[in-house]
Amino acid sequence: MAETYLRYHDGIETSKPDEDGVIDQIIASMTRESETTAKRYGHAVRASHAKVSGVVVGELQIFGDLPPELAQGLFARPGTHPAVVRFAQGPGELLKDSVSTHRGMAIKVFGVEGETLPGHNGTTQDFVLATGPVFPNPDAAGFLGSMKQLEIGTKAPEDVKVAVSKMARAANTLVKTFTGKDTPILDFFGHAPKHPLAEPYYSQAALRYGDFVAKVGAFPATPAQDALAKEMLAPSADPDVFRHAVAAQFREAEAVFEIRVQLCTDLDAMPVEDASKEWSDARSPYRTVARLVLPVQAADSPARLTYADDVLSFRPAHSLAAHRPLGSLMRARLKTYAALSRFRHERNAVRETEPRTVADVQA
Repeated sequence: MAETYLRYHDGIETSKPDEDGVIDQIIASMTRESETTAKRYGHAVRASHAKVSGVVVGELQIFGDLPPELAQGLFARPGTHPAVVRFAQGPGELLKDSVSTHRGMAIKVFGVEGETLPGHNGTTQDFVLATGPVFPNPDAAGFLGSMKQLEIGTKAPEDVKVAVSKMARAANTLVKTFTGKDTPILDFFGHAPKHPLAEPYYSQAALRYGDFVAKVGAFPATPAQDALAKEMLAPSADPDVFRHAVAAQFREAEAVFEIRVQLCTDLDAMPVEDASKEWSDARSPYRTVARLVLPVQAADSPARLTYADDVLSFRPAHSLAAHRPLGSLMRARLKTYAALSRFRHERNAVRETEPRTVADVQA
């Protein structure tokens, strides 16, 4: 079947002439947002996914006997790699959970071998995932327009943000009754208060997958997680309900996510430069290549949360060359994540270091 999938080549990406300038404007806007929140908290936080819901360690188990088109890059050889995972809320602010927006799952895999992207001297591979199979904006230019609104909104009172989130969630629910799908921009601002361990997470944009091109997702894979998916949490009753729910679940049971990839078959139908267009599952379904096993543990250890918030950084640029991020949105992320991480670490007077082993985050 390998011949039915699009082969990677350097000409897959087609950037616009003004893209570098657009990305510089994104960095400037997000830096101003970070300045606003740093003054508010007396401490710099991430410009997105600032509020952590849990930090856990586990292992990535790569399957053997994968077909050739799936046995690529990190997944070319069966084996087990230590990993650390950070679950977080979407905004670049420390808001109460009744501001229920999109959520993130960042995975750092250790003991990775192979050529890495320029500037990444570690032995780690990061996958930065979020709820929803697509991003609300197609490219860097589209995101810049949204970012300018987010920058303005950062200064708004928190009760206004709660109201906006509730309205977006209600509107998304109404639209979904007719379309059967979430509306990405409404879901971005008004995500249903589902348990963070019961949802799938997606790369949303494309990346190189060895000889091919793919999107990556992490899908819940235990009966306990299926049970969690049947209930909604109550953020109006607990401003930190997502963190409390994650910690409670990890005190009782492991969580497992299947790591799946969706291979590109046609650039017109499954574009790399438009992150807002969903790739057809009928044309190319997500296929499992590994399991991420996260055992029972203290997901809310204060020392671990502090280390994850102040020292750790998760970036698309922490990558093997075989999994290079692709497309306009990803090219923006490559630059913005680095600039904003540098701002956060410098403002907090914390040395920016990439951990060498998972033991660094096991406090």
